[in-house]
Amino acid sequence: MTPRKLKVATVSLAGCFGCHMSFLDIDERILPLLERVEFDRSPITDIKHCGPCDIGLIEGGVCNAENVHVLREFRANCKVLIALGACAVNGGLPAQRNHLELADILQQVYRTGHGLAEGSQIPNDPELPLPLNQVHAVHEVVRIDYFLPGCPPSGDAIWAFLTQLIKGRAPTLGHGLLQYD
Repeated sequence: MTPRKLKVATVSLAGCFGCHMSFLDIDERILPLLERVEFDRSPITDIKHCGPCDIGLIEGGVCNAENVHVLREFRANCKVLIALGACAVNGGLPAQRNHLELADILQQVYRTGHGLAEGSQIPNDPELPLPLNQVHAVHEVVRIDYFLPGCPPSGDAIWAFLTQLIKGRAPTLGHGLLQYD
């Protein structure tokens, strides 16, 4: 009897999508992975909401109200939630703005920055997610089960991590798979 496929969801919050690119760097190993998993919400499927899943992979930090909503949706629907990459684990590059005041950032970017048209306004459309005063690591908003650091973690590290988890083992990565370049 063929074992049940695990459902996996992935999302990129405030990040560069580098972790998803590393995920694709598992190359041809994606074929045996697809024998064991099916994707729910993910850029691979273009599904917009996370349904009940076994594993959720979160890339990126939390910088706006929409990120908070999506992260809470993942936590509510995923049995295991993984912070994938430096931005999810500790806020990464987006968190470099945390020592600045949000109002000053918006003023500089939209009103007084070089090359802006005279009379530029700070966007104020109800369709835009409200920015948070600080960028947060995902574990500051919801409980995270595992952390896979790196910027980005390598495809080999993601492969080893996921295959151990799929086999029911607690993932561990030894020297050589975790790099901090």
